[in-house]
Amino acid sequence: MSGRNGTGKRPGTPTPHDLTFKQFLTNPDIARDFILLHLPPDLQAACDLSTLQLESGSFVEPGLRPFFSDVLYSMKTVSGHSGYIHVLIEHQSTPDKQMAFRLMRYAVGAMQRHLDAGHTALPLVIPVLFYAGRRTPYPYSTRWLDAFAEPALAERLYVGHFPLVDVTTIADDKIMAHRSMAALTLLQKHIYRRDLSALIERLAQLLRAEPVAEAQLVALINYLVQTGETSEAEAFVRELARRVPQHGEQLMTIAEQLEQNGFRKGVEMTKREVARSMLQNGIGWRLVSKVTGLTKEQVAQLRH
Repeated sequence: MSGRNGTGKRPGTPTPHDLTFKQFLTNPDIARDFILLHLPPDLQAACDLSTLQLESGSFVEPGLRPFFSDVLYSMKTVSGHSGYIHVLIEHQSTPDKQMAFRLMRYAVGAMQRHLDAGHTALPLVIPVLFYAGRRTPYPYSTRWLDAFAEPALAERLYVGHFPLVDVTTIADDKIMAHRSMAALTLLQKHIYRRDLSALIERLAQLLRAEPVAEAQLVALINYLVQTGETSEAEAFVRELARRVPQHGEQLMTIAEQLEQNGFRKGVEMTKREVARSMLQNGIGWRLVSKVTGLTKEQVAQLRH
């Protein structure tokens, strides 16, 4: 079967485009000339091209290598920080409308690889598209934000600060007004306190006032037992059962499990209760496993 560009090459097989491109651009002197010729002056001014070094590997997915080739160079900025220049050549006859997004994805891939190598700051990665297709001039924007249906909104979102919900700074009185999210938020804010006795009345008040599904209640207690640092989990749950009579039976059952089986076994029982409730609500095993920490096999056993 022929490839997307009619070459008949299997995915991953080097094409004449790929071989020729890399024969030239993997040479540091030629790459430096390429950059001096084509990189905008303001970006050139930020790069110390005397530090240019070829890096191994490719960010192009194996199935797309008949249509794209890439070369990555590391360098230092003039201020001495790490940076990269990633050159991508598109050698298919029809240009890719989503190329700007592809360039951004590969740039992020280079950043991630840099972090994986032990660095702590993101590097500057300059994406460069080398286009030699049949259609001229190149028909699409290389500004990745233009690929969105609402570019102006995308720019506000991705250029500014992302929304942050910092529960550690929200006053408890405000959390109490968070309706269905209040109990979870309150518990998450105080989860690392060793003494949760001051929290119990607020939590009980929320559980009495807001309808809480059985699975959600079990998940809350599981979170408290599994993540919290209190050594009095069983006593806390018993007191909560006394103050929240509509959930008293279930809370007492959990407390008895903690008492009879010990802390670790109680955690395991609670996790299984959470998993069973999630399965009964039609939630897939992958998410159940992620939330509870149970293995695929353990989750499968709960189905029977």
